[in-house]
Amino acid sequence: MTQTQSSETSRSPEFRLVQVALGGLRQELFHDAFAYRPLPRMDVESGPTRFLPARIRVYAGLLPHAAVTFMAAIVFLIGFARYSGGIGPIGLVATLAPAAIVMLTLVRPVLAFWASLATTPFVGYEGGWPWAANSLAAHLVVLLVVAARSRPRTAVWMWLVTAGYCLFAEMFLGIGTSSDSVPLLFVAALVLLTVTVFQVRRQATREVTAQQTVTLQEISKRTVLEERTTIARELHDVVAHHMSVVAIQAEAAPYRVENPPPELEQAFLTIRENAVAALTELRRILGVVRAEDYEAPDAPQPTLGDLDTLVDNVREAGLDVEKTVTGAVRELPQGVELSAYRIVQEALSNVLRHAPGAAAKVEVSYVLGGLGLRIANGPARGLVQPSPGAGHGITGMRERVTMLGGQMTAGATEDGGYEVAAFVPVSREESREEPQS
Repeated sequence: MTQTQSSETSRSPEFRLVQVALGGLRQELFHDAFAYRPLPRMDVESGPTRFLPARIRVYAGLLPHAAVTFMAAIVFLIGFARYSGGIGPIGLVATLAPAAIVMLTLVRPVLAFWASLATTPFVGYEGGWPWAANSLAAHLVVLLVVAARSRPRTAVWMWLVTAGYCLFAEMFLGIGTSSDSVPLLFVAALVLLTVTVFQVRRQATREVTAQQTVTLQEISKRTVLEERTTIARELHDVVAHHMSVVAIQAEAAPYRVENPPPELEQAFLTIRENAVAALTELRRILGVVRAEDYEAPDAPQPTLGDLDTLVDNVREAGLDVEKTVTGAVRELPQGVELSAYRIVQEALSNVLRHAPGAAAKVEVSYVLGGLGLRIANGPARGLVQPSPGAGHGITGMRERVTMLGGQMTAGATEDGGYEVAAFVPVSREESREEPQS
């Protein structure tokens, strides 16, 4: 079987390297060589110019233009000094051409570079071929301005092209004459290196500033997201709990009255429907603003001392709850107290919603290494139908436990009920035992 290769893959790596290099040269110095690129005004809102008065600051933006014009005048004076005995038409052209090329860098920088090289042999020379004093000075200025207005690799290509031109001029155009090419290339290398260093540093500063701006924006967005998530979690823990209690009480109330009138049954049915609708809308909103990967900060709100009030509240809703506290009761850190309260609150709310009529048991264990919680319930009983859930309750409990470095399990029991068990580690230095009365 004959295996054919495309011309692209059959070429040697050296050939591809040269092709890439020439492509870079074409992109930097040939593509849009005649493009009109006027020199922009300098930014006067940063640097020393920002301290200038407002009327002067308006004109300070033209400082780069003034600098180029000044250097063009210097080039003109250098050329004019060559003709001390009188200047004719040819001498005037040879004097004006390099200065005009320097001014050309203000609007067409790449074209100015090629014009500087092309006119050098026609300007005339003294001392070294092919550079006259004014054309040498003009070419250095052109290299400086074009490099400052282009990318760093453009400076490299301009130096290489200048070196190639010097070599060609010495070998084929100026046989037997001395040359100023080596000093020119040395000074040009220093000038281009200095400009490139400043360009790279300026570009790095811009990138760092841009990155800092992006970072600040991300921090701002993260702060907003954290606030929204905190609100979502507290809404779910507080509002959803109380709305669930209202719905269960409204559905169970007619069964506590013997032969209730239809108007009363309809009123309680309306209350339950409104409560369920409010819960559905609340869960929809929580699905929009909730961020699952965010760990909410601790907040000094309810504590374990408020569990009795919580238990009494759910008992009034018809839930048979038994609370047991074991171990030496002590004050725990605020984050642990709040999270433990919210876990018990959410677990009891789940019992009301998903297992109406079931008996529940709450166990709070103060152990040496932390705090243990266990909320268990039996299977649903009675005529009240369970309410569907969105699954945010278990997720919120896990997030709270994980935030405190603890562990939690949740799942169905063998008798058809459900159990939530959590352990939150608390060091001895963080907790303080309460005196027993």
